[in-house]
Amino acid sequence: MSGALSLDLSGSATERGRGQARAGMTPQVRAATLGRVEAARAEGLLDADAAVYLQVQHAFHMQTDPEGMAELDGIALGFGFDPYEMFIHLHLGTLRDLKGGAALEDGCSAWATGAGPDGPLVVKNRDFSGTHLGIQSVARHSGPDIRTGATLCLGSLGSPGAYSSGINARGLALADTQVAVNVHGVGWLRYFLMTRILARCSTVSEAIALIRSRPHAGGGTLVLADAGGATATVELGAAGPQIETGSLSLRTNHYVTPALEKDTMLPEGDCIASNSRQRFSFLSGVLPAGTWDRAAACSVMATHPQDGAPLCQHGAADGTQTIASAVYSCAAPGLLACTGSPCRSEWISHDLTG
Repeated sequence: MSGALSLDLSGSATERGRGQARAGMTPQVRAATLGRVEAARAEGLLDADAAVYLQVQHAFHMQTDPEGMAELDGIALGFGFDPYEMFIHLHLGTLRDLKGGAALEDGCSAWATGAGPDGPLVVKNRDFSGTHLGIQSVARHSGPDIRTGATLCLGSLGSPGAYSSGINARGLALADTQVAVNVHGVGWLRYFLMTRILARCSTVSEAIALIRSRPHAGGGTLVLADAGGATATVELGAAGPQIETGSLSLRTNHYVTPALEKDTMLPEGDCIASNSRQRFSFLSGVLPAGTWDRAAACSVMATHPQDGAPLCQHGAADGTQTIASAVYSCAAPGLLACTGSPCRSEWISHDLTG
């Protein structure tokens, strides 16, 4: 696959969600979303305790993020799914954590730099199961609820706008990583939070204010950068977010702040969990010593174990692989994206404002 599907989605949140179905791919989207929910149900993951937690989470998001829930309704309408099943799908990682059976199916390496020849960048490799390999999309979103003009997101069909990473027309970019944790609560699920940050915030400081304004479900991190060169790392703990700012930010699939590192679960035998610390150590050593333009960012994300760290992953026994990579440019808002292994897939340029 040489490039992700490209979509231009405009209108209300519901209309934008429904517009995803124009890409077709309904059988693939069903396998990647509802198929995973059906498997979780067969495993007994969706028991009475899970049902109660999901109901409370649903009520929280209906009150806190009606636009995000309207987008989810539109996605479900477009593909002919039950929107509540889609809501469950977004919570599968959280539910596995709550049962103590964490598995890092959605792993990532993400970093942001505030300065370089191409200006501030946000960079990410996304590692996931093969079911999402064929449904990656680059989508431009515009509508009345997007106060920042427009957003450009790399993610999966059948999921909210910023289901992995994105940038807005003001030059604020972000990317997430998954962290399996032993503490969850009621609050923002990051997939909804990320979309709302891009829709409402122009700078890292505005994003931090929004993040601090509400509780979080827990699990996962964000890295952010804006056109002014500010960067931040946010660990989304259920007890409260831990935020670090500076000129360089990075995270993989574990917490590192003293307040939250004890919450991390790194399941034995899990491909992503087993190399999270190695990837973090590698990036911590390489990034401060480098000068990062877009080409250099693409190159480092193609690093393999024999080169120092498994940032680019393919061929894992559990089916995990790098299914997409992104380099966001904040100064002239846009994206270099590839769908597949960054060492061998074509990188495609997408301009947000042109």
